Amino acid sequence: MYVPRPNALTDDTELRALVATVGAGELVTPGPDGYPLATRLPLVWEGDVVRMHMARANPHWHSLEPGTPALVVVTGPEAYVSPGYYPSKAEHGRVVPTWNYSAVQLRGRATVHEDAEWMRAQVERLTDAMEAGREAPWAVADAPEPFVAQQLRAIVGVEITVEAVTGKAKLSQNRTAEDRAGVVAGLRATGLPRDAQVADQMADQLAHHTDPSAPGT
Repeated sequence: MYVPRPNALTDDTELRALVATVGAGELVTPGPDGYPLATRLPLVWEGDVVRMHMARANPHWHSLEPGTPALVVVTGPEAYVSPGYYPSKAEHGRVVPTWNYSAVQLRGRATVHEDAEWMRAQVERLTDAMEAGREAPWAVADAPEPFVAQQLRAIVGVEITVEAVTGKAKLSQNRTAEDRAGVVAGLRATGLPRDAQVADQMADQLAHHTDPSAPGT
């Protein structure tokens, strides 16, 4: 992933928070014909390991030999940015559209798990993470044991030993503070939830980073 210095996410806590909030990512690995295979999967990232599971019926896992190179792409809030949001448009007109987004890429090596105990622990771990904070959180143990065992037979586990993490938050850091404030207002005015999420990220960054930005795209 291309990451200009102003857009780099390097704080481990911030990276993990983004991944935990999204809760899912695209698992990309080489296929037997040389073309990439991709499956979107729920995940848990703990330490230097990402754990996921997929349907046993999905042929993707059959290509995962021990140590297969793998890329997990987790995408956060994203939004189209119109040139009309920039106050500088009225001054000089040298503006173009862009796309603001946040993403984390985790690279490493994949291992497949078919052991029922491993998969149950993973499903419980994932469920507990997703249900946290709910008034009446559901737990795997709430379902009948024979049913749970049947469901576990229908999935396989995938574990990625993470070797490199790259994070990026493209939030108009190359624009002036005035233009960035204009983007915040413009995104909030659309009424779209994803635009509001990006606007909130930008507003938070503006509140904590007051250094002037150079004009750009």
